[in-house]
Amino acid sequence: MKNAFAIVTLSALLSACAVAPQKQAESAAAPQPAESGPAEPAVAEAPAPEVLPNNELTGDMLYRITKAELEFKQGQWQGPYITMMALAQQTRDPRLARRAAEMALTAKQGGEALSAIRLWRQLAPDSDEATQYFLGFAVVADSLDEAEAVFEQRLKNAKPEARPLAMFQMQQYLLRAKDKEAAFKLEERVLMPYDGMLEAHLILAQGAFALNDLARAREEATKALAIKPDSELAILTTAQVSGDIESAMKLLTGFLEKYPNAREVRAAYARILVDNKQFDEARKQFLTLLKDQPDNIATLYALGVMGMQANDMAEAEKYFSRFVAALEQHPNDERDPSKALMILSQIAEQRGDLDAAYNWLEKVEGNDEKVYLAARMKMAVLTARKGNVDQARQQLAELKPADPADQAQVFQTDAQLLRDAGDHRAAYTVLENAVKRYPDNPDLLYDFALVAEKLGQVELMEKALRQVMIAAPDNQHAYNALGYSLAERNERLPEALSLIDKAMQMAPGDPFIMDSMGWVQFRMGNLNEAEGFLRRAYALRSDPEIAVHLGEVLFAKGDVEGAQKMWKEAHAKDPKNDALKSTLARLNQSL
Repeated sequence: MKNAFAIVTLSALLSACAVAPQKQAESAAAPQPAESGPAEPAVAEAPAPEVLPNNELTGDMLYRITKAELEFKQGQWQGPYITMMALAQQTRDPRLARRAAEMALTAKQGGEALSAIRLWRQLAPDSDEATQYFLGFAVVADSLDEAEAVFEQRLKNAKPEARPLAMFQMQQYLLRAKDKEAAFKLEERVLMPYDGMLEAHLILAQGAFALNDLARAREEATKALAIKPDSELAILTTAQVSGDIESAMKLLTGFLEKYPNAREVRAAYARILVDNKQFDEARKQFLTLLKDQPDNIATLYALGVMGMQANDMAEAEKYFSRFVAALEQHPNDERDPSKALMILSQIAEQRGDLDAAYNWLEKVEGNDEKVYLAARMKMAVLTARKGNVDQARQQLAELKPADPADQAQVFQTDAQLLRDAGDHRAAYTVLENAVKRYPDNPDLLYDFALVAEKLGQVELMEKALRQVMIAAPDNQHAYNALGYSLAERNERLPEALSLIDKAMQMAPGDPFIMDSMGWVQFRMGNLNEAEGFLRRAYALRSDPEIAVHLGEVLFAKGDVEGAQKMWKEAHAKDPKNDALKSTLARLNQSL
């Protein structure tokens, strides 16, 4: 149940408090040691005017500070850190203590950083920024006693309307504590004076839940719900700690009957339904959410996914299109539409609208380099499919990824375009050059082997496939390809059987490996075994070449009618299939 659904999130809690903007909520986390300088302060409140000592900047001080900064730039940290700490103690200037903390953080010296932050806070007791840093490091260092007093004071000093936010900030800090039980005990003590607050019980419920104390978690969640029976956060927490999905769903449906406009609860309920594969009911819940907010991005995306799940491509396309349009109306939204754009392109391609597929891909931006590259390569493939192979290859040539594996993919795509166009010699040249550049890339070697075989260079093919087996010993495709090639040429059949058997052990459910096994059994004269493997393969994937093989096995067994049936099915799927043509010609058969 713990991992079944994450109901209560910090952002949800903070938005429910209605005391801070979203930007504040997202930054309300304990700072961590950074590679360069300290983390940003956890609360984006306007800082109080800093009270600084009235010190004269003497020549000696300027010299020591300048020398320390130069040494720090040169990669030293300890001497500059000591200088800044000494000057901070001497001058009582908190800025120097902060600089010492920054130096220790950059050098990843947590203990020294905490000492400097302690001094910084001592010199600037009213600095909320110093307090934020101190709390973050004190909790990580398990100095919970020091942190507890600060948490107590912060809650005491907070205005009533800001106190819930301060509580949740404390919770976020304590998530970093190594001793989770000690952190929970601290929460109990600090929150004791606020027993009448909903938020105090929510935090204790979640803390107990994290410690697997379900009885205590339920007790605290029940108290929270009693304080505010219409609280979405309270019922979500109660459902989360209920112990099982059935109980959680009963709680949420009961709440929705009383409070049908509870969007967060309905959304959580819909997610649980999806997790439990109750897709029709989940879709109803998402559609209900969409009625009130027709441009809600999260709901539109969820309905698009549900359309994919139901294999309803029209439905998926409708909602993913609306999702992309809604994002375009909110340019400040940081969500990336790339995945939806890729899906929309795939849907358009499946229905034969290559222009629409291309246009969707054009909208993919470079936020994610891998996705952007995949979109650009797919655009080249679509260009080739529209008959412009030269233009497609030029599009690929313009791609210059820094990652060698990505560049290898570009070469593979280029070769595939040429193979699809029937120019196997040019594809061979592309892959030959690519393999010279990346000799240990198993994917390139595999593709090179297939093209070499197509050109009749079987020795070169076998050498490349054996290189794949060395570079990627768990690559079942290499074993299968070599085994099938031997079976197809009716050579070294025991070795072919051994290779295909090894591939099948790696991927027992792969229909193409089953096809190879059926074919090698046929070559060895084991017709019944061959038919069994080929029928299982065809049941998993009705591929034309599997149908051709199964047809030939049936023909060899005297079942001409059954063979004709399989060959006609293969012809219906791919009238230009080379394997079908050669088989019919060799057996003197026609459809």
